[in-house]
Amino acid sequence: MKSNLPYNKDLEKLKLKHSLIFPITFLILIWFVKIFEWGLNLDLYYYGIFPLHTKGLAGILFSPLIHKDFAHLMANSIPFLVLSWGIFYFYRPLSYRIFLLCYFSTNILVWIGAREAYHIGASGLVYSFASFLFFSGIIRNYYRLIAISFIVAFLYGGLFWGVFPILKDVSWEGHLFGAISGLTYAIAYRNQGPQKPQANIPEDDESIPEEIWNSDHLENKEELRK
Repeated sequence: MKSNLPYNKDLEKLKLKHSLIFPITFLILIWFVKIFEWGLNLDLYYYGIFPLHTKGLAGILFSPLIHKDFAHLMANSIPFLVLSWGIFYFYRPLSYRIFLLCYFSTNILVWIGAREAYHIGASGLVYSFASFLFFSGIIRNYYRLIAISFIVAFLYGGLFWGVFPILKDVSWEGHLFGAISGLTYAIAYRNQGPQKPQANIPEDDESIPEEIWNSDHLENKEELRK
Protein backbone atom coordinates (compact mmCIF):
# COMPACT_ATOMS: atom_id res chain seq x y z
CA MET A 1 0.00 0.00 0.00
CA LYS A 2 1.54 3.23 -1.13
CA SER A 3 1.33 6.32 1.02
CA ASN A 4 -0.25 9.44 -0.45
CA LEU A 5 1.87 11.63 1.78
CA PRO A 6 4.83 13.26 0.02
CA TYR A 7 8.30 12.48 1.28
CA ASN A 8 9.57 15.42 3.30
CA LYS A 9 13.35 15.42 3.37
CA ASP A 10 13.59 18.22 5.94
CA LEU A 11 11.12 16.46 8.24
CA GLU A 12 13.13 13.24 8.03
CA LYS A 13 16.34 15.09 8.89
CA LEU A 14 14.63 16.68 11.88
CA LYS A 15 13.33 13.29 13.01
CA LEU A 16 16.82 11.84 12.67
CA LYS A 17 18.36 14.63 14.76
CA HIS A 18 15.74 14.38 17.49
CA SER A 19 16.15 10.61 17.70
CA LEU A 20 19.86 11.07 18.43
CA ILE A 21 19.51 13.66 21.20
CA PHE A 22 18.74 11.36 24.11
CA PRO A 23 21.10 8.48 23.11
CA ILE A 24 24.02 10.88 22.62
CA THR A 25 23.24 12.73 25.87
CA PHE A 26 23.16 9.48 27.81
CA LEU A 27 26.38 8.31 26.18
CA ILE A 28 28.08 11.60 27.10
CA LEU A 29 26.96 11.04 30.68
CA ILE A 30 28.53 7.58 30.71
CA TRP A 31 31.81 8.94 29.35
CA PHE A 32 31.76 11.82 31.84
CA VAL A 33 31.43 9.34 34.72
CA LYS A 34 34.39 7.33 33.45
CA ILE A 35 36.59 10.38 32.87
CA PHE A 36 35.63 11.72 36.31
CA GLU A 37 36.53 8.37 37.88
CA TRP A 38 39.82 8.18 35.98
CA GLY A 39 40.76 11.81 36.62
CA LEU A 40 40.31 11.52 40.39
CA ASN A 41 41.79 8.02 40.52
CA LEU A 42 38.57 6.57 41.91
CA ASP A 43 37.00 3.14 41.57
CA LEU A 44 33.22 3.33 41.42
CA TYR A 45 32.57 -0.37 40.98
CA TYR A 46 30.87 -0.46 44.39
CA TYR A 47 28.02 1.53 42.82
CA GLY A 48 27.31 -1.50 40.67
CA ILE A 49 24.68 -4.15 41.33
CA PHE A 50 25.52 -6.63 44.07
CA PRO A 51 22.67 -9.18 44.03
CA LEU A 52 20.42 -9.65 47.04
CA HIS A 53 22.36 -7.19 49.21
CA THR A 54 21.26 -3.73 50.22
CA LYS A 55 24.70 -2.42 49.24
CA GLY A 56 23.90 -3.41 45.68
CA LEU A 57 20.56 -1.64 45.41
CA ALA A 58 22.18 1.60 44.25
CA GLY A 59 23.43 -0.33 41.24
CA ILE A 60 19.88 -0.64 39.92
CA LEU A 61 20.16 3.06 39.16
CA PHE A 62 23.88 3.55 38.58
CA SER A 63 25.40 0.32 37.23
CA PRO A 64 24.93 1.11 33.48
CA LEU A 65 26.93 4.31 34.01
CA ILE A 66 29.99 2.54 35.42
CA HIS A 67 32.61 0.60 33.45
CA LYS A 68 35.71 -1.32 34.38
CA ASP A 69 38.02 0.60 32.04
CA PHE A 70 38.00 2.56 28.80
CA ALA A 71 38.17 -0.62 26.73
CA HIS A 72 34.99 -1.84 28.42
CA LEU A 73 33.35 1.52 27.79
CA MET A 74 34.40 1.59 24.14
CA ALA A 75 33.02 -1.91 23.58
CA ASN A 76 29.59 -0.76 24.79
CA SER A 77 29.48 2.76 23.34
CA ILE A 78 28.88 2.14 19.63
CA PRO A 79 26.33 -0.69 20.07
CA PHE A 80 24.50 1.39 22.66
CA LEU A 81 24.35 4.44 20.38
CA VAL A 82 23.23 2.50 17.29
CA LEU A 83 20.59 0.38 19.04
CA SER A 84 19.15 3.12 21.22
CA TRP A 85 18.95 5.36 18.15
CA GLY A 86 17.00 2.56 16.42
CA ILE A 87 14.44 2.59 19.20
CA PHE A 88 14.11 6.39 19.30
CA TYR A 89 13.85 6.63 15.50
CA PHE A 90 11.60 3.71 14.58
CA TYR A 91 9.59 3.45 17.81
CA ARG A 92 9.43 7.12 18.74
CA PRO A 93 6.02 7.00 20.54
CA LEU A 94 7.33 4.21 22.77
CA SER A 95 10.98 5.15 22.97
CA TYR A 96 11.28 6.69 26.44
CA ARG A 97 8.98 4.09 27.94
CA ILE A 98 10.93 1.21 26.41
CA PHE A 99 14.24 2.75 27.47
CA LEU A 100 13.18 3.14 31.10
CA LEU A 101 11.47 -0.24 31.31
CA CYS A 102 14.50 -2.01 29.85
CA TYR A 103 16.82 -0.03 32.10
CA PHE A 104 15.13 -0.84 35.39
CA SER A 105 13.74 -4.31 34.70
CA THR A 106 17.13 -5.59 33.52
CA ASN A 107 18.90 -4.19 36.56
CA ILE A 108 16.26 -5.43 38.99
CA LEU A 109 16.45 -8.93 37.52
CA VAL A 110 20.23 -8.86 37.86
CA TRP A 111 19.88 -7.84 41.51
CA ILE A 112 17.47 -10.71 42.09
CA GLY A 113 19.01 -13.48 40.05
CA ALA A 114 22.70 -12.90 39.28
CA ARG A 115 25.67 -14.42 41.07
CA GLU A 116 27.31 -12.60 43.98
CA ALA A 117 29.64 -10.07 42.40
CA TYR A 118 29.50 -6.45 41.37
CA HIS A 119 27.79 -6.13 37.99
CA ILE A 120 28.57 -2.96 36.04
CA GLY A 121 28.34 -1.64 32.50
CA ALA A 122 25.76 -0.76 29.85
CA SER A 123 25.87 -4.13 28.12
CA GLY A 124 22.56 -5.14 29.72
CA LEU A 125 20.96 -2.20 27.94
CA VAL A 126 22.65 -3.16 24.69
CA TYR A 127 21.15 -6.65 24.91
CA SER A 128 17.74 -5.23 25.86
CA PHE A 129 17.63 -2.90 22.87
CA ALA A 130 18.96 -5.51 20.44
CA SER A 131 16.37 -8.01 21.64
CA PHE A 132 13.52 -5.50 21.45
CA LEU A 133 14.41 -4.34 17.94
CA PHE A 134 14.88 -7.87 16.63
CA PHE A 135 11.75 -9.46 18.06
CA SER A 136 9.52 -6.42 17.65
CA GLY A 137 10.18 -6.30 13.91
CA ILE A 138 9.42 -10.01 13.53
CA ILE A 139 6.27 -9.87 15.66
CA ARG A 140 4.83 -6.85 13.84
CA ASN A 141 5.49 -8.51 10.46
CA TYR A 142 6.11 -5.17 8.78
CA TYR A 143 8.82 -5.21 6.12
CA ARG A 144 10.47 -1.97 7.28
CA LEU A 145 10.78 -3.23 10.85
CA ILE A 146 11.74 -6.74 9.75
CA ALA A 147 14.59 -5.13 7.81
CA ILE A 148 15.78 -3.57 11.08
CA SER A 149 15.55 -7.01 12.71
CA PHE A 150 17.85 -8.49 10.07
CA ILE A 151 20.27 -5.57 10.33
CA VAL A 152 20.46 -6.08 14.10
CA ALA A 153 21.00 -9.81 13.59
CA PHE A 154 23.71 -9.14 11.00
CA LEU A 155 25.59 -6.50 13.01
CA TYR A 156 25.14 -7.91 16.49
CA GLY A 157 24.38 -11.60 16.00
CA GLY A 158 27.52 -12.38 17.97
CA LEU A 159 25.81 -11.01 21.06
CA PHE A 160 23.89 -14.30 21.23
CA TRP A 161 26.83 -16.06 22.84
CA GLY A 162 27.03 -13.43 25.56
CA VAL A 163 23.96 -14.82 27.34
CA PHE A 164 25.88 -17.98 28.26
CA PRO A 165 28.42 -18.31 31.12
CA ILE A 166 31.38 -18.64 28.78
CA LEU A 167 33.61 -15.83 30.02
CA LYS A 168 34.21 -15.82 33.76
CA ASP A 169 34.63 -12.05 34.25
CA VAL A 170 31.64 -11.04 32.11
CA SER A 171 28.16 -10.44 33.52
CA TRP A 172 26.37 -12.92 31.28
CA GLU A 173 23.40 -12.64 33.64
CA GLY A 174 23.04 -8.97 32.71
CA HIS A 175 23.11 -9.96 29.04
CA LEU A 176 20.53 -12.71 29.56
CA PHE A 177 18.14 -10.62 31.63
CA GLY A 178 18.55 -7.74 29.18
CA ALA A 179 17.59 -10.00 26.27
CA ILE A 180 14.59 -11.33 28.23
CA SER A 181 13.48 -7.76 29.02
CA GLY A 182 13.67 -6.71 25.38
CA LEU A 183 11.67 -9.75 24.25
CA THR A 184 9.08 -9.16 26.97
CA TYR A 185 8.43 -5.57 25.91
CA ALA A 186 8.44 -6.47 22.22
CA ILE A 187 5.51 -8.78 22.99
CA ALA A 188 3.79 -6.50 25.49
CA TYR A 189 3.80 -3.47 23.15
CA ARG A 190 3.27 -5.33 19.88
CA ASN A 191 0.00 -3.45 19.26
CA GLN A 192 1.45 -0.02 20.02
CA GLY A 193 3.78 2.12 17.95
CA PRO A 194 4.44 1.52 14.24
CA GLN A 195 2.22 -1.11 12.63
CA LYS A 196 1.97 -2.87 9.31
CA PRO A 197 -0.25 -0.77 6.98
CA GLN A 198 -3.63 -2.32 6.22
CA ALA A 199 -5.26 -2.01 2.81
CA ASN A 200 -8.93 -1.02 3.15
CA ILE A 201 -11.32 -1.51 0.20
CA PRO A 202 -14.71 0.19 0.65
CA GLU A 203 -17.63 -2.20 0.18
CA ASP A 204 -19.31 0.12 -2.36
CA ASP A 205 -16.11 0.72 -4.28
CA GLU A 206 -16.33 -1.01 -7.67
CA SER A 207 -12.68 -0.32 -8.46
CA ILE A 208 -10.43 -3.22 -7.55
CA PRO A 209 -6.68 -2.63 -7.21
CA GLU A 210 -4.68 -4.14 -10.04
CA GLU A 211 -2.60 -6.31 -7.70
CA ILE A 212 -5.78 -8.00 -6.45
CA TRP A 213 -7.10 -8.65 -9.97
CA ASN A 214 -3.79 -10.22 -10.87
CA SER A 215 -3.57 -12.36 -7.72
CA ASP A 216 -2.82 -16.01 -8.38
CA HIS A 217 -4.82 -16.90 -5.28
CA LEU A 218 -8.17 -15.89 -6.79
CA GLU A 219 -9.84 -18.49 -8.98
CA ASN A 220 -12.85 -16.37 -9.80
CA LYS A 221 -12.21 -12.64 -9.94
CA GLU A 222 -15.88 -11.83 -10.48
CA GLU A 223 -16.61 -12.96 -6.92
CA LEU A 224 -14.99 -9.78 -5.68
CA ARG A 225 -17.97 -7.79 -6.96
CA LYS A 226 -20.56 -9.82 -5.03
